[in-house]
This record gives sequence, C-alpha cells and structure tokens, in this order.
Amino acid sequence: MKQYIVPILFALSLAGCKPQDPAPLPPEVNAPAPSVAATPPAADPAIATSDDSAADSAVAPAADAATTDVAVAVADGEAVFKKACTACHGAGIAGAPKVGDAADWGPRVAQGDALLLEHAIKGFTGKKGMMPPKGGFLTLSDDEVKAAIDYMVSHSK
Repeated sequence: MKQYIVPILFALSLAGCKPQDPAPLPPEVNAPAPSVAATPPAADPAIATSDDSAADSAVAPAADAATTDVAVAVADGEAVFKKACTACHGAGIAGAPKVGDAADWGPRVAQGDALLLEHAIKGFTGKKGMMPPKGGFLTLSDDEVKAAIDYMVSHSK
C-alpha cells in the first residue's frame, strides 16, 4: 500500500494544476483607441487664411492622439501587470524588482529597454533570482509584455 501513496499524491497534485483561462481585460482596455481624422485642406485658396490658427487646429488633434495612445498603453500595461506581474513584482518575490523601488529598478533600466524586454520574454536567471519567460504567462504577446515593463518602469523612477 505504501508504494502507491507517492504516485497517488503526485497525481492528485497535478489534477489541481489545470491551466487557467486568462482573465478578460477591462472594457476600457479592449476598446479601440479613438481614431483621428485628418483635417481636409481648404479646396479654395481664397478660403484659406494666412494666419496660423488653421495650422494650430490641425496640430491639436495629432497631439491629442499621442496623449490618448500613451494613456491606452499605460492602461494596457497596468492591466497586464495586474494579471501577470503583480504576484512577484508587487512583493519582490524571487528577486523580482518591486514596483516603486527605484534603487532595485535603476541598474536594470540602465542596461537598456531591449535587454529588459529580452529577459522578460525569454526568461532570465541572475544573482538575485529568476524571471520565467513572460512571467509564466506564455499566452501574453510581446507587446503586452512591453506594455507591462513600461508600466512598471514608469512607476519605479
């Protein structure tokens, strides 16, 4: 009977380890970014004005679009962080740099964005600990991983 205990316990422990469905992202993250329509040029030169107000109004939507894109990227990064990264990077588990700890993030950021992204996507084992590929969430896209890194770095300066 003793010979069956270990295999049975092992099988029971594996039975509880089914892959989890990814949590749905909040609606504001799933919503597409608002599109910016280009301002059509004046068809008649007599209608066009010589002051810079027309040029300023054409630049304003582009600036708003850039701000919106950054806001969407931060929101997306925050959602990915909460879903996949907060377990380790929220508490500093396994040598993970804790979000908000500029001293811990500083040397990593100094190595460059490309290396940070490579370590996050492919995984990394260092002196302080290890980072599993994509934090163990292999269904994340590279863009989602980058958004999460950007979110964590921006909150750790």
